[in-house]
This record gives sequence, structure tokens and C-alpha cells, in this order.
Amino acid sequence: MAENKDTVTVVGAGLVGSLVAVYLAKRGHDVEVLERRPDMRREVVDAGRSINLAISTRGLHALRQVGLEDEALRHAIPMRGRMIHPPQGALVFQPYGKDDSQHINSLSRAWLNQFLMTAAEATGKVRIRFKQRVTHADFSTGVLTVRDDATGEERREATRVLLGTDGSASAVRQGLEQVPGFAATQEQLGHGYKELTIPAGPGGAFQMEKHALHIWPRGTFMLIALPNEDGSFTCTLFLPWKGPVSFESLDSPARLEAFFAERFPDAKALIPDLTEAFFARPTGSMVTVKCAPWHVGDRALVLGDAAHAIVPFFGQGMNCGFEDCVVLDGLLAQRASWDGVFAEMTRLRKTNADAIADMAVENFIEMRDSTGNPRFLLEKAVEKVLLNAFPGEFVSRYTLVSFSRVPYRLAYEVGAIAGGIVSELADGLSRAEDVDLERAGRLIRSRLVPFMKEHADGFRAEG
Repeated sequence: MAENKDTVTVVGAGLVGSLVAVYLAKRGHDVEVLERRPDMRREVVDAGRSINLAISTRGLHALRQVGLEDEALRHAIPMRGRMIHPPQGALVFQPYGKDDSQHINSLSRAWLNQFLMTAAEATGKVRIRFKQRVTHADFSTGVLTVRDDATGEERREATRVLLGTDGSASAVRQGLEQVPGFAATQEQLGHGYKELTIPAGPGGAFQMEKHALHIWPRGTFMLIALPNEDGSFTCTLFLPWKGPVSFESLDSPARLEAFFAERFPDAKALIPDLTEAFFARPTGSMVTVKCAPWHVGDRALVLGDAAHAIVPFFGQGMNCGFEDCVVLDGLLAQRASWDGVFAEMTRLRKTNADAIADMAVENFIEMRDSTGNPRFLLEKAVEKVLLNAFPGEFVSRYTLVSFSRVPYRLAYEVGAIAGGIVSELADGLSRAEDVDLERAGRLIRSRLVPFMKEHADGFRAEG
């Protein structure tokens, strides 16, 4: 493996930075983490920009490898499906998997980040230095320019091995942009988001179904809500930046109140501080970042959002970043040089990160628009019938992304095949129970099963 004597500098003590520090410490490395924010365990930091986490198989596997899964699950709430709140009519529940064993988990981002920082420090090999803002990275010399936000002093700090886990606006990635052959793209979503809160009811009771991710799909915009341990729900409103219905148009308390009364009346009744919270909290932006290569020789590597920021609509941003940590750890166990490890990380992870980024954008359209469409509901019901009728032969994209560790790129390609089969079988149906299972079997065995056999090595990662 890479030399234990090398001290590793990690820029960013967010979720991925804290977890990768744990992994590195367990491999014997001393780790110094530079974090621009104050210590969130002791000071309140940036509220209102933290979209709740939906941790699933990939993220839980990463925690399990370092003994942290059980404690995380004690603070998580299983979400077994989507609860759709239509403009009119009754609620509709859409299960995520073939049964309740397939669920995702709502988890507080702030709690998990604090937990991981404490776990990293508990190894005895990780030092986290707060209010340390990296402003420049020079990869020809391995020197970082760091400003101490507490004192205002600036210093130059030499590094041997650098990991950039400093988010979508990564200073480390910006340094990579000065390296010949490096390329990066950033695509801003035309929507922003605002966080709101549905408080717990009397005695800490949940005021909506506890074990669901709630969605109010409204075509070009939507509201979602995830449950919290204390009985509250964190709500996130996604709106275009500009246009007739947008953050720009909701420029007064009266317009905001009228908008919620018309579009989200049941949610409005549960948000007592709607106006105050809406105008007090920041509006977040969302960006897709793609770049290559992720590394410079044996000096530096970017991971997580610094390498592949994605929009939050598949619930995989953190899960994908945690999977980076697992892959990196596996490579460190096998390879002698940092250069070899970093090059292989780019090769293995780049295509998969691009795939989940694309799926996340597609899922945004599904969540805000299709989830309320009768045809979509029928196809989802047919998909569930097939999952139960053809175990081991039929799989869906969502199942592979959320409930397996099959590479994202394979999940993307399988989803296209499986989706085509479901669409064909749903034509002419009014009820999913009437699907022609004999025809389904023929389609699955002629199209999907051969593809899965051809890529059997990738599917062995499942679990």
C-alpha cells in the first residue's frame, strides 16, 4: 500500500473529508484536515443550506467498513417510499422497492457530520484545524496558501499528499484547473431551493406519515419533506430562479402566502413560521460538476463534490462520495504508489460519477412532474410486479442505484433496458395486476438477462 509515513492533508471536514480521514487513519496515516468553517460541534454554522440526507446501501456500506453504521442507523428514520401530495385528491404512496426491506433512510446532515468528525479525531491520528481557508493550491510545488479566518493571517503550507474534499466550489479543484490537461465543467440548475420546517406535533408526534419521503409535485417546481428524529420534517422548496412562478416572483409575504395556499395548502397548514422562515433563510443553488482527471500525479486527488457535485434528486450525492472512500481504501490496500492509486481512482470513478450526475438531473424531472402522472404511476406499479415475479432476472434502475453497489454506469444502462420493457408491458393496461407475465418473461430473458450476464463482474459488487 501507499507509504504509511506520508502525512495526508485533507482540505474540507465535511461528510466525505471526515470519513476519508477515518479510513486513512485506520491505514496508519497521520491526517491533517483543514476546514474553513468553525467547529460545528461548538458553534452554529450556515443554517438553511443543508438538504437532509437520504443514506442508502452505498453510504451504509462505507460506514460499516469502519464500524460506524450501527450508530448512524440509530439516528436514521427509514423511508419506505414516496408519499405524493397531489393538487387535489387523496395521498398516493409509491414504495421504493419490492417490499419494506428496501428503503432509504433520512438522516440529519449536521448530526452525521459532527459524528464523523468526532470519529476521525478518536482515531488519535487525525487533527482537524478549523477556520482554515485554503485560497490557492500550487501543484508544481505542493504548497497551499491558507488563511486563518480567526486571526486573518495568511501562510504557505507544504503538503506531500493532498486530498480535496472541499465541495462543489473546491479551491483544490480550482488549483487543478491550472494544470495542463485538466478540464472541468459546471452546469448550474435553473432552480434554487429554500429550506422550511414542519415542526413536531404535541408530544413530539409526526404530523405526516413518518416513514416516507413526501413530495408535492407541481410540474416545473415541487416541495419535498423528510422526517427528523425529533418529529419534525425538513421541507425543501425547489423553484425556478426566474419566471411567472419562481423565487423572483415570490417577493412579498402576501404573494408567498397566496402561492402556498393555492399550491401546497396541506403543507401551509403545518408550517407556522412560513413567511418569517422563507424571507430569513438563504436560497441555495445547485450545480453539476464534472472534471478530469481527478488527480495530479502522486500529489493530489479530489473526491466527493469537489470532483463530482450532483444535484440532490436521486439522494446519492453523499452516498457517491462515501463510495469514493471505499474505492480509495481498497486501492490503498493493493497498490504501492500514490500515483497508481490516484490514477486508478480517476479511471474507476469518473464514469460512474458522471452516470449518477445524469441520473440525478433526470430524477428531478420525474419527481417534480411525473410522480403525479397516471401513466407514471401505472408503470411504477408494473415495475413492482416484475420485481416480485422475476427475482434475480428483473431489476430497476432505482433498485440498483439505491439498494445495491452495482456501478452507477451499469445501473444507468440497465435502467434504460428495464424501463423500455416496463413501458411496452404497460401499453393498453389499466391495472398493473393484468400485466402479461409470460410476455414479460420473454422480454426480460431476451433483453435484460443477457446484458446482466455480459456484465456479470459489475453485478458481483451488489450487496
